Amino acid sequence: MRTALLVFAKRPVPGRVKTRLTPPFTPEEAAELYRRMLLDTLVKTGILAGLDRIIFYEQGDGAPEFFAEMVGEVKCHPQEGEGLGARLAAAFDRTFGLGYDAAAVIGTDSPHLPAAFIDRAYGLLRDPRVDAVFGPTEDGGYYLLAMKRFHPELFTGIPWSTGKVLERSLSRAAAAGIATALLPVWHDVDTAADLLRPELVDPANGAPLTREFILRHPPRSPAAPGG
Repeated sequence: MRTALLVFAKRPVPGRVKTRLTPPFTPEEAAELYRRMLLDTLVKTGILAGLDRIIFYEQGDGAPEFFAEMVGEVKCHPQEGEGLGARLAAAFDRTFGLGYDAAAVIGTDSPHLPAAFIDRAYGLLRDPRVDAVFGPTEDGGYYLLAMKRFHPELFTGIPWSTGKVLERSLSRAAAAGIATALLPVWHDVDTAADLLRPELVDPANGAPLTREFILRHPPRSPAAPGG
């Protein structure tokens, strides 16, 4: 199969990325953490064999130049559409229009995501009984979606940024006759509490820049009720 990996990314501008980390971090610190997460994600995905990467960046001043300089000859496109669902749908539609047989999308919120999970998604798509693959997150969303062809049904009627994203997506898939498979559950880095996960400081997690930031700026455990 001719496969593509879509990476949804943002330019690391203070006040526009990782805003749920401020406080305890300053906007500048949160942007620096995001920059490191982005770089770790790009390095990790850059060594995956047998696929083409396409960066879909959030539009904004300086974003085209920033990503052109960062990723060199890797294909880059601006995200298009109003809302996450529309932007994801447009990215998949564009990618399949280029002739790919399978495509998966990830973000940059899980720099410690095992590369084997991404490989597993493409492996599952080789099964003729599977049309789409989701990578569930612990908060009810998903860290990866892979498909063998464009299924617009998976991007409409979804309560984005809620704990019902995966549940509703699977319901939409079932109603449309789209056979799905699930990867292991993983987690995003969205809040200071997420930074307490031991996987993020594991030297073998493939996210050295993120790990270095956390070790230099150790997060504190949330205060106990009444404390």
